[in-house]
Amino acid sequence: MNDQQLTAYGAFVLRITLGVMFLAHAAQKIFVFTVPGTVGFFASLGLPAIVAYFTIAAETLGGVALLLGFRTRIVASVLVLVLAGATWAHLGNGWSFTSPKGGWEYPLFLTLSALAQALLGAGHFAFGRSPR
Repeated sequence: MNDQQLTAYGAFVLRITLGVMFLAHAAQKIFVFTVPGTVGFFASLGLPAIVAYFTIAAETLGGVALLLGFRTRIVASVLVLVLAGATWAHLGNGWSFTSPKGGWEYPLFLTLSALAQALLGAGHFAFGRSPR
């Protein structure tokens, strides 16, 4: 395998990992925290309720799109914005995500991972991609 092929497989692994992570976080907001609880948390940050709904939708639809490899660069770019918001929300909690209320290192890592995905593209096994 050459470097270009390995890069395409790496982009695929990153895309699937991010897709699963986004679906897990959306499910957590819906089933664990509940939608009203998520809206309340966003309100406690001074954000309007619509931002909570947008975040849940972006994580759900974005996670599915990433798993399929559909419009990966666009989807990952939009999710960078969602993750930048998550990083902002956790800034006051300290560095480590094990801190009370979660720190900002994990959201920052995910922000940069989504940025890497936007730069790399979908990689192998993506929706609409022609096999080589």
